[in-house]
Amino acid sequence: MFVVATRLISAIKRKGTFMCGNMSATLPAIVPAACRATAAVIFLHGLGDTGHGWAEAMAGIRTPYVKYICPHAPVMPVTLNMNMAMPSWFDIVSLNPNAEEDETGIKRAAESIKALIDQEVKNGIPSHRIVLGGFSQGGALSLYTALTTHQKLAGVVALSCWLPLRNSLSKSMISNNKDISVLQCHGEADPLVPLIFGCLTVEKLKVMLNPSNITFKTYSRMPHSACPEEMMDIKQFIEKQLPKIN
Repeated sequence: MFVVATRLISAIKRKGTFMCGNMSATLPAIVPAACRATAAVIFLHGLGDTGHGWAEAMAGIRTPYVKYICPHAPVMPVTLNMNMAMPSWFDIVSLNPNAEEDETGIKRAAESIKALIDQEVKNGIPSHRIVLGGFSQGGALSLYTALTTHQKLAGVVALSCWLPLRNSLSKSMISNNKDISVLQCHGEADPLVPLIFGCLTVEKLKVMLNPSNITFKTYSRMPHSACPEEMMDIKQFIEKQLPKIN
């Protein structure tokens, strides 16, 4: 069984097939700002995907002063998919909420995303002007990274995902993002990452973060995918958290 970020929006078409080799060494897919970039969105794809499809999706909802960065996961064997090698941020053993998790891989992946954030800071965009987001496995990594980083972020977009290592996370571990705004979205007809994952995640987030800053939206009949309504919700969230500055 493949857990692939299949998007059913007609405007989003995947470019090519899976890339070979170590994707961590591949430059991210980037949608540059239409004018001077004063903010950035870093968006992480799902298992078996690349950053290209989501770069196209972000181009469809782009805000002129925002730069969109969609990195590619490295290729590795994935236990869930019979140890087949594919783009993956970390290993996934099972989709059971209580399954064993790849703690080492999750933490390693989070450090790579923190390094990407640091690079954008060096490029002139402060971390509080960066929204981190992702879909499925990428959404899971974006949540974990936001909760464990010292970098103060503008917000998190978590699509069709779950919170990794949730039993080992506590409110006291969060440093600069206790009041971070989170947009969490999930399809009610998701057969791969069922809605219960999203519900368990939002319950945990409301304990760890300011609950008034957490928005949980569900979409009827939406499978493990995205839809135009969800994309518009993402656009509005990004523009609210990253307002235009002179």
